[in-house]
Amino acid sequence: MEDRFIMFRNRLIKVFRHLGRQAKRSSVTCYRIYDHDLPEFPFSIEIYEKKLYVAEYLRSHGMSEEEHGAWLNSCLNVMEEVLSIRTNDIFLKLRKRKAGRKDQYRVQSIVGQSSVDQSQSQPQPQPQPFHLSPSEFIVNEGGLKFIVNFSDYLDTGLFLDHRITRQMIRERSGGKKILNLFCYTGSFSVYAADGGATEVVSIDMSGTYLDWARRNFELNGFNEPMKFKFIKADVLQWLQKIPENFFDLVILDPPTFSNSKSMKRVLDIQRDHPELINSCLAGLEKNGRIYFSTNYQQFELVKENIQASSVENITNATTPFDFKGKLKRKSFLILK
Repeated sequence: MEDRFIMFRNRLIKVFRHLGRQAKRSSVTCYRIYDHDLPEFPFSIEIYEKKLYVAEYLRSHGMSEEEHGAWLNSCLNVMEEVLSIRTNDIFLKLRKRKAGRKDQYRVQSIVGQSSVDQSQSQPQPQPQPFHLSPSEFIVNEGGLKFIVNFSDYLDTGLFLDHRITRQMIRERSGGKKILNLFCYTGSFSVYAADGGATEVVSIDMSGTYLDWARRNFELNGFNEPMKFKFIKADVLQWLQKIPENFFDLVILDPPTFSNSKSMKRVLDIQRDHPELINSCLAGLEKNGRIYFSTNYQQFELVKENIQASSVENITNATTPFDFKGKLKRKSFLILK
């Protein structure tokens, strides 16, 4: 084995040993083990129970297509050996680095699934009690179940860095009315429902992701349409008509930037966050709270423009063990 692959192997052994212990102690089965730790190996590597999700960040590597394919196969062999995960359970994707998360409305092209060799036939999916497509799987987190997709979109459908925040939402949801804006696949909403919320409203402009959120609810046995509502809407427009003093808790995790044709105006989170937050505050009951987060690395909260009684940076408090020192998002707790 070449020295560079020995270095990669040793790094994987070290981080997997350390993070694997912490995951086992915390009963966490989906976690990140590697994120571009070595410049020569620009991967994000996440374990989802018995499967591995690997994203190679696009960069100028100076290799021919054939050389890159050989390098990639050698990397996958190291991952398979160190992590004891079969090649057919490794899902590989090529992705660009983004200024922020949730450019999720675009279907992602796949470099490889299960291996670089596309000539291999894919195993047939096993029958499931809950209908899944061949690229979907069910994983567990916090006693709940979620559908993930390793092939068809930019992200898997479950942001692992928000594991602690989801638990915070569950603990605060009992007897409360919850609003989840830019809800994506509804994981926050599922936690709120499990926490005993009297009403959960999930809003997104993507019908694809709202359907995904509905299926996550169904998967967990939350089937009360009068309590759990899914609304397809432009959040910026919907907030202009938000019912005043109605919700107890708002989850606000918007994209960094969006110029979607479905929206009437461009969203720029640095420019627009005071307006977004103030609109949410108007819809909150007295002492209501907003959990606001952004993946924009240069983000600066303009606190003086926010009409809140309290704004607290909770980034450190919501950083899971597998993202320590590498978290790219910022999170805030905002009280009315």
